[in-house]
Amino acid sequence: MTDYEKAIEIKELTKKYDGFTLDHISFDVPKGSIMGFIGQNGAGKTTTIRALLNIIRIDGGEISLLGMDHIKEQEAIKERTAVVFDELPFPDLFTAAQMATVFRGIYQQWDDAVFSQYLERFQLPSRKKIGKFSKGMKMKLQIAFALSHHAELLVMDEATTGLDPVVRNEILEIFLEYLQDDSHSILMSSHITSDLEKIADSVTFIDRGKLLLSGYKDDILEHHGIIKCSKSDYRNIDPEDIVSARLTDFGAEAMVADRKAAARKYSGLVIDPAALDEIMVYYVNRKKKEWSS
Repeated sequence: MTDYEKAIEIKELTKKYDGFTLDHISFDVPKGSIMGFIGQNGAGKTTTIRALLNIIRIDGGEISLLGMDHIKEQEAIKERTAVVFDELPFPDLFTAAQMATVFRGIYQQWDDAVFSQYLERFQLPSRKKIGKFSKGMKMKLQIAFALSHHAELLVMDEATTGLDPVVRNEILEIFLEYLQDDSHSILMSSHITSDLEKIADSVTFIDRGKLLLSGYKDDILEHHGIIKCSKSDYRNIDPEDIVSARLTDFGAEAMVADRKAAARKYSGLVIDPAALDEIMVYYVNRKKKEWSS
């Protein structure tokens, strides 16, 4: 078996559509970690995931999963990878038991005992038609299937969208358990940044097909900050130090990408920590530089 340190390695990935280009995207998912893949709707997250799964043909770049070429070794990758989409890809008329029969014929490592344990844990009926499941039940069923063939890599595309907080929290706990095995890795696309703040080791952020940030989550959170000040104080801040600024009737809130340097340079101003969703909003507005809410 190939020895590898990166669960996913993407180099200069390019995909062109009419009106949209995924533009030379490069990032890695370290083995044994969970990466949050964030960006607003239409940023290119799903296109990237479809490319790495070889669902769509790429126009340029290289992709490897678990140390294998995503095209040449596609069959071996499928055996060792699990995918969870935002919509259940199973026929409504099937039951969980009938779908298990299908999966048993697809995956060499399919494990009926593990699948039964997940059905019991999630309180999912094995003989009820899937079409009668709630959204939360359908997502739990997808995860049960995904984790029942001993996959080393789990790829999630907006899987927690539309679920209530209790169900989301239950699913996040499952992912953390899955990662207790340091050969397991997760790429989790989501625009629910609060979920990723809880569990992600690293974060990659794309916007309009371009890579904006990629790195360890704690480093990104530590480096960024929001200066909250009056408009007159804001005018004294060097524009080069600012990602973008939100102007209100009461003052200004400006994001900086180097909080420590800004604290030294603007020692009289308050610099608050920034959450992932705030970082995303300020970067999305970086071209305007100044904006109002």
